[in-house]
Amino acid sequence: MSEKRAAIALYYDQKSAPQVSAKGFGALAQEMIALAKEHHIPIEEDAALTELLAQLDIGDNIPESLYIAVAEVLAFAYMALGKFPKNWQGEGRIRDQA
Repeated sequence: MSEKRAAIALYYDQKSAPQVSAKGFGALAQEMIALAKEHHIPIEEDAALTELLAQLDIGDNIPESLYIAVAEVLAFAYMALGKFPKNWQGEGRIRDQA
């Protein structure tokens, strides 16, 4: 992939694997990022993951080999939006329900 900026948007319905919902390079990537910021959509910068996701087509589910990396991005996004699992106690722990 060239040195120009890239942006990949993911869609996740919590029922199936996340999928690539949009991608752009150069000026389009800049526009996607600006629009995401304008709408308070969390942005995670990960050049290696972006390069891998850029190889997928729009509408493709992410491959199983990227599940952990994308799960980390989704966790970041949920936390940035103030969304936490039920009974969240912070620092990676969920309190046991007794």
